[in-house]
Amino acid sequence: MKLKNKITFLLGAAFLCSLNASAQKTTTDKALIEDPSFSSMLRSLTADLDLNKDFDVGEDGIEQLSFAVVDLNGKKPVLGSVNSTNFIYPASVYKMYVAAEVLHQISEEKYFLTSPVIVHSPNDVDKSRELDWDPRPLIKNGDTVSVAYLLDLMITRSDNSAANCLIDLAQRKNINAMLHSYGWEGSEVTRKFLSRKFEDSDYVAVRGTETCALHAADFMYKIETNQLVNPWVSMQMKSLLGRQLDTTKLSTGLPNNAMFYHKTGWYAYWTNDVGIVDDGKIRYIISCFLPIEEDFARPKLRQLSAKVYDYFKKKYSK
Repeated sequence: MKLKNKITFLLGAAFLCSLNASAQKTTTDKALIEDPSFSSMLRSLTADLDLNKDFDVGEDGIEQLSFAVVDLNGKKPVLGSVNSTNFIYPASVYKMYVAAEVLHQISEEKYFLTSPVIVHSPNDVDKSRELDWDPRPLIKNGDTVSVAYLLDLMITRSDNSAANCLIDLAQRKNINAMLHSYGWEGSEVTRKFLSRKFEDSDYVAVRGTETCALHAADFMYKIETNQLVNPWVSMQMKSLLGRQLDTTKLSTGLPNNAMFYHKTGWYAYWTNDVGIVDDGKIRYIISCFLPIEEDFARPKLRQLSAKVYDYFKKKYSK
């Protein structure tokens, strides 16, 4: 994986303009209305944790967090946010966008969960398992595996080789068309999880993949309300996200009785987690992208998660 890359070759002026224009659009579900007082509370919370500031991210310069929370406990959802339209490198979180389009195509019977996929180099990039205790072997050139197996590897173990195979299967133009259909311009999947020198010719010089907390939160909202493509896709996505094996980030701030349907991502300066929290009594979406290295981000994410959960617990325990 790469950091949020600067464009390495000159692109056509029209293409550059279209990218810049699209990155400014942050359309979300009309049901997600922001509550200024909720956002103010979240700004204070992030400031107390020293998260609402500028961060040095090396060659990419200065970056800020992108954060959104959606309260699902009332008759209507309520949005709170801090820099939620700030586009940021999502690391492996964008694998959830890939999964959604794969499931979309399955729902249209272009192929099936049981359909075989042959792994080809250079897609087989992983040299070690993202979670070394997971017993499933690395996939390699020449292996034949099912679409369902690749989906599970990509989401639950965050396997990069599986993601590359599924990006090829779904095709980036289709993944991005699905994202654009919901107004999530700027959250395009532009890169696979490999070096630019191994990229397909059409994607060697594109910008790095980005997303923002608002789009990711809206994505989760559509899953929770069975509106992501169709109910089957939404429920399949929730099932996959509920089997996430990385529980080292926002999960650590939640009680044992809370279910967290989520996707994590981490690389270099970037540590992210997005998902739906449900303890049987309170429900909310939390979408957090931190421009902080994982070792330093983990305790911050634990505290942030615990504070958000406690806020809802107190609010709805009356």
